[in-house]
Amino acid sequence: MRCTVHFLIITLLSSFNLLLGQTATISGVVFLENNNPLENVSIKTETTGAVSNSNGFFVLEVPANKEITVTFSYIGYKNVVIKNIILDNAEFYELYPVLQTKIEQITEVVITANGQRKTPNITTISPSVARKIPGANAGVENILKLLPSVTANNELSTQYAVRGGNYDENLVYVNEIEVYRPFLIRSGQQEGLSFINTNLTQEINFSAGGFQAKYGDKLSSVLDITYKKPISFNGTVNLSFLGADLALETTSKNKKLTTISGLRYRDNNLFLNSKQTTANYKPTFTDLQTYTTYKFSDKFYLNFLGSASLNNYTNEPQTRQTNFGTLNNPKSLTVYYNGQEKNKFSTVLGALKAEYFTNKNLNLKLISSLYHTTEEEYSDVYAQYAIGGVNSDLSSDSFGDATTPKILGSQFKRTRNDLDALLFNIQHKGKYTKNKTTLEWGIGYKFENIRDQLRESEFIDSAGYFIRPPLKEFQNNQPYIPNTSPLVAYSSLFAKNDVTINRLNSYVQFSKQTNLKTNALYYNLGIRFQYWNVNSAPNNNSNVIVSPRAQLALKPNWEKDMLFKASIGIYQQAPFYRELRDANGIVQTNIKAQKAIHYVLGNDYSFLLWKRPFSLKTETYFKSISNVNAYTLEDVRIRYLTNNNSTAYVYGLETRLNGAFVPGTESWVSIGFLKTEENQDNKGYIPRPTDQRFKLGILFQDYIPAYPNLKMYLNLVYNTGLPGGSPNYADPYKYNNRLKDYKRADLGISYIFADRNSEEKKGWLQRFKNFTVGAEIFNLFNTKNAITNTWVRDADSKQQYAIPNYMTGRVLNLKIGMQF
Repeated sequence: MRCTVHFLIITLLSSFNLLLGQTATISGVVFLENNNPLENVSIKTETTGAVSNSNGFFVLEVPANKEITVTFSYIGYKNVVIKNIILDNAEFYELYPVLQTKIEQITEVVITANGQRKTPNITTISPSVARKIPGANAGVENILKLLPSVTANNELSTQYAVRGGNYDENLVYVNEIEVYRPFLIRSGQQEGLSFINTNLTQEINFSAGGFQAKYGDKLSSVLDITYKKPISFNGTVNLSFLGADLALETTSKNKKLTTISGLRYRDNNLFLNSKQTTANYKPTFTDLQTYTTYKFSDKFYLNFLGSASLNNYTNEPQTRQTNFGTLNNPKSLTVYYNGQEKNKFSTVLGALKAEYFTNKNLNLKLISSLYHTTEEEYSDVYAQYAIGGVNSDLSSDSFGDATTPKILGSQFKRTRNDLDALLFNIQHKGKYTKNKTTLEWGIGYKFENIRDQLRESEFIDSAGYFIRPPLKEFQNNQPYIPNTSPLVAYSSLFAKNDVTINRLNSYVQFSKQTNLKTNALYYNLGIRFQYWNVNSAPNNNSNVIVSPRAQLALKPNWEKDMLFKASIGIYQQAPFYRELRDANGIVQTNIKAQKAIHYVLGNDYSFLLWKRPFSLKTETYFKSISNVNAYTLEDVRIRYLTNNNSTAYVYGLETRLNGAFVPGTESWVSIGFLKTEENQDNKGYIPRPTDQRFKLGILFQDYIPAYPNLKMYLNLVYNTGLPGGSPNYADPYKYNNRLKDYKRADLGISYIFADRNSEEKKGWLQRFKNFTVGAEIFNLFNTKNAITNTWVRDADSKQQYAIPNYMTGRVLNLKIGMQF
C-alpha cells in the first residue's frame, strides 16, 4: 500500500514539471452537410498543417499548453475557424467539423461543465474513459459508479441505484432504443455482461434526475448511449484472464452501408474463486451485437440494432466460513453444502430505426423493436450450518479457523423458476428546429407479454426441530411443547402467471435558446402522457398518468464561466411486471404508478487551472415520492410488497471536480450526501434499502513523464453502509442495522507499444494501429465488503444472527489490447 501511495505522489508531482513546448494531437473527420466525409480539406494552425484523407480523417500535431486557432478550408466551401484551443501535453482532442457552402463558421472552444470542450456546430467525442478504467465489470456502468449520485456496492453487478432509487428505476437507451435487463436475476454473480458494449460506444449521456419529457416514465435516471457510425475499416481485439472481446467496423466503397459489430465472451470464475464460499463455479456469458446503417439517400437512413446473449451460471457450493462479531467476541459461521444451482438467461433484441430528413429543420423517425427473453432458475442446495468461536492466536497454524462449533441446523432450498417474456415497441419521433427554437414530439405503443412460473421452497431444520412459518396457525412453544401441525416449508412460492400489458405514451416539448439582456438563457418545457392496461386473468385494470416537466439554464455574462440550472417535474413510473408481482408471486393488477416530484438546483463552473481545463459541478435536489411500492432487497433481487401504501422522500447534495490534474488526462473527485426514508402505513419513517448517506468516488489517470506510454488508471470508492435488511416474516421497523462501509480500489497499469500516431513502429508492430499490454489489480487492498446479510436462526434460543455475505477479494488480471 505504501509503495502505491509513493508512486501516485511521485508521478503526480512530476507531472507539474513538464516543460512547455511539448505537443498534443487533434484528430477527427471532416464532413459535408449531407454527412459525407470530405477529402483534401486543408487544416492549419499558426505553425502546423495537415490534409484530410479519402475518408475525411485527419491528424494534426499542435503545440501543447498554448492558445491556438484551427482553420478548416476547402475550395467552394466556407471556412470553419475554431479559436482559443488550449491542449495539454500528450492530449488527444477530437473534432468533427461540418463544412457548409453559405456560412463561414467562426467560433470559440467552450470548456463545458464535464471538463470536455464543445463548440457550436461541431460535434466532439468525449475520451473513451469507460474502456480504460479498471473494474470487475469494466464499462459504462463502472464509470457511473464513480459519480456522486450513483450507488452500487456489488462489483459483480452492472445494476446501479441513483439518488435513493432502486435498480428498476433507471432508463437505458442505445441509439434511442430502450433496452432491458433479465427479470429473474437475483445476484450479481449470475448477471454476466452489460448490454452496453463499450467497444461500440461513441457517446455517453447520463442524467441523475430532472430530465426532459422526451425520456420515458422512470423515477430516477436516464443513460443515453450512442453507438458509432464507422467511416473506415477498423478492428479491435481484447484478451484477458476474464475473457475476450472483438469489435469490427466496416463501410462499403460508396459509404452507404456501415456496420459495427461486437462479440464478447466472459468467465467470472476468477472473481468467484476469491469469495468466501468454496465451490465449483462455471459462469460463462456470451453476447453478439451489431449496429448497421444504410443510407438510401442524403435524406433517408435505415438503422438496425441486433443483440443476442446467453448467460449460463452453474454453481456447486461445497463449504463456507464467514467470521463476524467483535474483537472481544469473534464468531464464525461454517456451512457445508451439497447440491447445485443452474441458471440460464437467453435474450434476443432486434430493432429498426428509420430516419427521414425532410429538410435542414425537420427530422422524422420511426423506431420499432422486439425483445424476447427466456430465463431458467433451477437449484437444489442442502446446507448444514454451525456457529462457533474463532482461533485468535496469531502464532497458531489454525489462526482464523472456527473453534468449538455449535450445530444449529440445516437448510434445503429448491427452485424451479421459468420465465418467457416478449416485448414489442413502436414509436414515432419528430424534431423541428429553427432559429435556436426546437419543438420535439413523440407517440408510441408498447406490448408486453410475460409468462412466468414460480416454484420456490425453503425448509429449515434447526437443532433437530423442523421450523414452520411464524404464522398464527403454526405458533407453539417448540421444543418444549410438541407441534402437531403439518410439516410445511418455512417459506414457499408457487405461482403461474400470464400477464399482458398494453401501453400508449406520447410527449411534446418545446425548448429555446435566447438572451436575457446580456445573459444567455435556455429553457425547456414538456409534458408526457401514458395510458396502460394490465390484463392477468381474471383481473383487468387501466390507468392514465400525466407528467409535466421543465428545465431552465442561465449563463450570466460574467468573466467567470458560470452556468446556473434548475429543473422541476413530475416523474411517474407505471408498474412493470416485477412491480405487479407480490411476495407470494401473485400479480396485483390494481397497482398504481409511483409518483415523484423532482426539484433540482445546480451550478457548473468551468475554468482554467495550470492552463488546463477544469470544472466544478454542484447540485442539490429533493424528491417527494407518493404511491410508493415498498420493497426488500437481497443482493440485486427486488421483491415488492405491491400495496402502494407508503410515502417517501429523498434529499441530497453532490459535487464533482473534474479536469486535467495531470496534463493530457481526465480525472475527477466526486462527493455526495443523501438521505432517503419511507413511511409504511403511517408507522413512521425508516431508511429505504438504498439509503446511502455518504459517497466518495475518485477517478485518477496518470503517466510517467519520461515514459508517456506507461499509463496508470485508478478508481477509488468509499460508501457508508447500507441498511442490512431483515429476515423473512420480520417487521423491518425492528431491524435498523447497517452493513459496514464499502471501500474499494481498482488499479490498472498498461504500456502502449504502438498507437496510430507512432512513427517508430517496427517489425510486427507495424501491423497494428494500437497494441497495448496491461495488468489490473481489483480490490487492491483486499477489503472485505458485504453486500447483504444471511440470517441464521437458532431454534433453542430463537435468536437470529446476521451473517454478512462478503464480496470478492483481491484479484489479478492480465490483458492485451490490439487495434488494426
